[in-house]
Amino acid sequence: MSADPTGDGRLPRDATVADYIVARLAEWGVHRYYGYPGDGINGMTSALQRTEGRARFVQVRHEETAGFAASAHVKYGGGPLGCVVVTSGPGAIHVLNGLYDAKLDHQPVVALLGHTALPAEGGGYYQEVDLLALYKDVASAFLAQLDDPSQARHLVDRACRTALARRTVTALVLPSDVQDEPAVPEPPYAHGYYHTSAVPSSMPTVPPEEEVRRAAEVLRGGEKVAMLVGQGALGAEDEVRRVADRLGAGVATALLGFTAVDHREPWVTGAIGLLGSRPSWQLMQECDRLLIVGSNMPYSEFYPPQGRARAVQIDLDGSRMGLRYPTEVNLTGDAAPTLRALLRELGTGPVPTAWRATLADATSKWRRSQREVAEQPANPVNPQLLFATLDDALPDDAMLAVDCGTATAWYARHVRVRPGMLASLSGTLLSMGGAMPYALAAKFAHPDRPLIALIGDGAMQMNGVNELITVSKYWREWADPRFVVLVLNNRDLSFVSWEQRSGEGTPMFPASQDLPDVAYHRWAEVLGLGGVLVDSPDQVPDLWRRALSADRPVVVNAVVDPAELMLPPHFTAEQARKTAAAVLRGDSDRTEILRRGLPSVLATYRPRRRGR
Repeated sequence: MSADPTGDGRLPRDATVADYIVARLAEWGVHRYYGYPGDGINGMTSALQRTEGRARFVQVRHEETAGFAASAHVKYGGGPLGCVVVTSGPGAIHVLNGLYDAKLDHQPVVALLGHTALPAEGGGYYQEVDLLALYKDVASAFLAQLDDPSQARHLVDRACRTALARRTVTALVLPSDVQDEPAVPEPPYAHGYYHTSAVPSSMPTVPPEEEVRRAAEVLRGGEKVAMLVGQGALGAEDEVRRVADRLGAGVATALLGFTAVDHREPWVTGAIGLLGSRPSWQLMQECDRLLIVGSNMPYSEFYPPQGRARAVQIDLDGSRMGLRYPTEVNLTGDAAPTLRALLRELGTGPVPTAWRATLADATSKWRRSQREVAEQPANPVNPQLLFATLDDALPDDAMLAVDCGTATAWYARHVRVRPGMLASLSGTLLSMGGAMPYALAAKFAHPDRPLIALIGDGAMQMNGVNELITVSKYWREWADPRFVVLVLNNRDLSFVSWEQRSGEGTPMFPASQDLPDVAYHRWAEVLGLGGVLVDSPDQVPDLWRRALSADRPVVVNAVVDPAELMLPPHFTAEQARKTAAAVLRGDSDRTEILRRGLPSVLATYRPRRRGR
């Protein structure tokens, strides 16, 4: 039997419920499933096999990876919906972390969860877990169990429609026996049955004209306009630039919105927040108008002081307006058409060029200073140098997958993404272990583009070493084999170590922070991939040329300095005091931290008075 998942309704007469689910999901644009097999989903994997390749099952090493990859599938443009299919009990438990990444970053993902056969439910069967209770938070928008074949149509349709409309996670619990029952593509025309549509709902596009006019009046009067751009601005790159030019604005970016602007522009101040730039801090502290586009960046201390700036916000979800800063006008709509409408209302007028010149000067100085920091000697390799040289070497069509940790900080400060590139990370959940699943999803979405994954050794040990097996399984089918994994091997969970120093005033705690030294490049070679060891700064200048010209995926094991200073752009007096106290109390990296010049660096981070 060969089920037809093309969406034209031509299922064979002996099609199963699982066959029908696959076919119906195809109508919603789902053709790739991330997961790991198990008897709780045997019906689903058998149905996928019967599609003869029209629907693709991607076997990862762990269900958590499947969840991350489904989220990243949407982020990197692989399709409108991400989808995971995992088995009952442990499989459904494992996938939760990746699904929470999708939920918190507002990515539409449908989770298909295998479950105990109906007759055995409630009997304490093997792997029986109350999935409806377990998933009531992550899939709170829509969660249902399919107990009768006639439910399949309306449950699949509602799961997909809700995931797309609310940009969130939905879940269907599929008892193993029901998956193999005969399909009911057309429920009876009778009481208690539903006949639903597989056509997506329209989305809000442009707010009312009078509201757009009000927003223009607020923004037009500004002499120092700031824009904060997030992932909601992706796809509106031209509109963001045109509005910024009209307002003479400086633009800061949340990490999820990094690719919405060209970071080579002098008025783009870069990342904002704890890992952001000092010009972005200055932008927010000194602006008199603020336009927030598609961002919900949560660090309130990095917005303007309350009362300093009049603010307008644009977002698809009206419930997320005014949560971080007291906005005057909230425009519910899609970024691109809303910004175009705003541009019409703004009309022509004088542009505050002096403000842009101030920002350009500050940004230029910041970038030069960061390059100088990256080129300072370290023991043995300065991790920032790896990112600064990567910025020089990035292909125009590069895709970047970034993990959570110091890799995020160096990415935010040194890599200037530009139009045509794709880049993402676990932006709100901030989960370690996201970069390798993201990299896999990006490569499956665009197998003809080069991919660079930026990962700390902690995350690499979490799931990266295992998912290299997945890379080795699939890389030969990619049109462009370039898949470079940079591992920052400092044998330390260094991001947390710096948080302990600045937040707690305690030295690095070796029992919790020390990591084993792993020969990641050797493991890559065992798997038939390329491996490069970088343990001297002399090897850095030629690194990216070598890695990006290889004929197969490459793992770069970069032995970097764990004492490299990682400080936020605005360092408070209390943070400075605690950091210094931690070092003086006998931090194991004390010698290297002092050698790297902590006292002089802290002096440059003196708290500035408000309004100065």
